[in-house]
Amino acid sequence: MAARRTRPPQPIAPHGIPGHLVEFVEALRGVGISVGPSETVDAGRVMATLGLSDRNVLREGLACAVLRRADHRETYDAMFDLWFPPALGARTVVDDDGTAEDDPTAPPAQDIEGLREALVEMLANNADLENLDARLAAMIAQIVESQGRYNSSRGPSYSSYQALKAMALDELEGRLLAGLLAPYGDAPTPTQEEIAKAIAAKRITQLRRMVEAETKRRTAEQLGRDHVQMYGIPQLAENVEFLRASGEQLAQMRRVVAPLARTLATRLAARRRRSRRGEIDLRKTLRKSMSTGGVPIDVVLKKPHPARPELVVLCDVSGSVAGFSSFTLMLVNALRQQFSRVRVFAFIDTTDEVTEMFGPESDLAVAIQRITRESGVYTRDGHSDYGHAFVSFLDKYPNVLSPRSALLVLGDGRNNYRNPELDLLARMVSASRHAHWLNPEPKHLWGSGDSAVPRYEGVIPMHECRSAKQLATVIDKLLPV
Repeated sequence: MAARRTRPPQPIAPHGIPGHLVEFVEALRGVGISVGPSETVDAGRVMATLGLSDRNVLREGLACAVLRRADHRETYDAMFDLWFPPALGARTVVDDDGTAEDDPTAPPAQDIEGLREALVEMLANNADLENLDARLAAMIAQIVESQGRYNSSRGPSYSSYQALKAMALDELEGRLLAGLLAPYGDAPTPTQEEIAKAIAAKRITQLRRMVEAETKRRTAEQLGRDHVQMYGIPQLAENVEFLRASGEQLAQMRRVVAPLARTLATRLAARRRRSRRGEIDLRKTLRKSMSTGGVPIDVVLKKPHPARPELVVLCDVSGSVAGFSSFTLMLVNALRQQFSRVRVFAFIDTTDEVTEMFGPESDLAVAIQRITRESGVYTRDGHSDYGHAFVSFLDKYPNVLSPRSALLVLGDGRNNYRNPELDLLARMVSASRHAHWLNPEPKHLWGSGDSAVPRYEGVIPMHECRSAKQLATVIDKLLPV
């Protein structure tokens, strides 16, 4: 059988530097980072001024030109590494004089145990991996090439999982920790142990990131940037789906609440300014025209008196949608000044009011944790039961909803095949001025399994809210004018 042909590395900038920069900007837009024409021009000026000799300086300069929000930096850095890689081919780092020679002191690629020992030595003797010389980067490239390479259906590719597995990072961290504690003898103090553990964990995390970055670089050379961009670029916090978000991603999403709330409040203020003109007051206009011979030169407008409605939030806080509900409650709390009153009710299978936990000065993260501990949100088996939640809501709080109320239901509508109590939800909707349901599940899953969404859709408007960006768009449309 003929050996598989190795695909040569693709050129980094086939359309020249200006074309490469334009493609980079378009790629940033593709992942959700807003870059306008003026920012693109600024980026071109930055590149012309700074040149390409110092990659880190270029990274910072372009970031200043194209980024508007600090929380987009992680995604930007990953995209920069993809479009402006540190090298092309097997080497990761090119020396200052332009040469790229193998390190004669490095162990052979097949000697993984020797590579581990060399890594421990370098990690223990350097305080910051980012300022480490080219030896570590070259060794990482060697490990990825020898241990992470495999043949896929599209040709040679690279796996960070295989490379990291061969490196045995847990064992490597143990060796590094032992080396850091060696100067303290057999009885290091608890403080020294904690410091050594923190340093070892930090350096192993940095090492993991370097392996992942090298794997992405080599894969992009073989399979193209689009292939890596599909799975290897971290999503913006506002684009991460609530139901798939990790704990770290949810924490990042909570940090975007304030800018989202400011944006929504600005839009609402602009809409209210436009609505202040009101309709023509025909009677007063005709009366005023008497002074001009019956010609209505000065038009008198009615003064609108928009009333801020009361907001009633009914949210599912069960484990499946807790992240979505908590984020939405934070956003609603940041916009509470747009409503005359906000009342919050939480449920799993029984509804309980938790408004007092969401005061203007309260810690929202703590309030959300208190809900399941201190409130009566479940009285049965602890599984979602929307029907019984509606029953308990109307039994305990029959007069909450009124013609001034805006009802907002948060949840995925998965009712565990129980009675959905459609008639009760219809009563709640009819008793409110506005009613909307925000659902974090994708639309194509509505009605699958135990989902009662298709039945609820006939009673209340249902909106898909899978991410923070989508949620902000929906809230923007629903806010009162």
